[in-house]
Amino acid sequence: MTSQSAFAAELAWPDYHARVRGGRTPILLPLGSMEQHGCHMPMHVDVLLPSEFARRAAERIGGLVAPPFTYGYKSHQKSGGGNHMPGTASLDGATLVAQLRDVLKEFARHGARQICLVNGHFENSWFIVEGIDLALRELRWDGIEDLRVVVLSYWDFVDQQTIARLYPDGFAGWDLEHGGVLETSLMLALYPDLVHMDRAVDHAPATFPPYDVYPVKPSRTPASGTLSSPREATREKGEILLRVCTDGIVAALREEFGLPEPVAVQAAE
Repeated sequence: MTSQSAFAAELAWPDYHARVRGGRTPILLPLGSMEQHGCHMPMHVDVLLPSEFARRAAERIGGLVAPPFTYGYKSHQKSGGGNHMPGTASLDGATLVAQLRDVLKEFARHGARQICLVNGHFENSWFIVEGIDLALRELRWDGIEDLRVVVLSYWDFVDQQTIARLYPDGFAGWDLEHGGVLETSLMLALYPDLVHMDRAVDHAPATFPPYDVYPVKPSRTPASGTLSSPREATREKGEILLRVCTDGIVAALREEFGLPEPVAVQAAE
């Protein structure tokens, strides 16, 4: 254990208190899910990836990474295969909202005034907004009006130039990237021992009608659980994504939190 750790939970409380009480240390909170990610990857991909982006960003801006949310909102068939898939274990929306509201209020009580929610599970999005809204409202009742919360999903920082580079044969859209090139490439770069490309299923992108039906029709989800093929995923693509997304996250947090740019150190002649 070291007071220099980027992970808040690894600190002793006096070290954490010293970092957070002044309100100038950003807290980065990863939000993920337990969700199947095909036959070739584990079910905590949506926890591992936002946690790593949070760590990399925190180390560059002097922030701390909070313990991640390891369960998320229910998997949507068109973006995660569906909540009917074996292994996927999800929260009701009200549960996620209540948990996030409580955690945000706790960090504010500790003294944090800059919090970034790093989302790794698409379906969490609207419930994140509700949790923030309720937390800010209740904090105002307690006289705390200066908490600033940034919400981001790491894939939104992948620009069109990078998309063209990673998907030379065409890009089907982020909703169909569940278990596809993006997540598989990142996992190959970060946790190659957890990826088994020999089990990856190569198939055309899933197709869905322009409406939803409930209960879902399981036959509309590819049997693999992925919504597009991970065949073209590589470690090199993962390294590109790591750099592009981390740089984008850091730039966004410097802008929104008013953080100073790093000072270049001139080498001695």
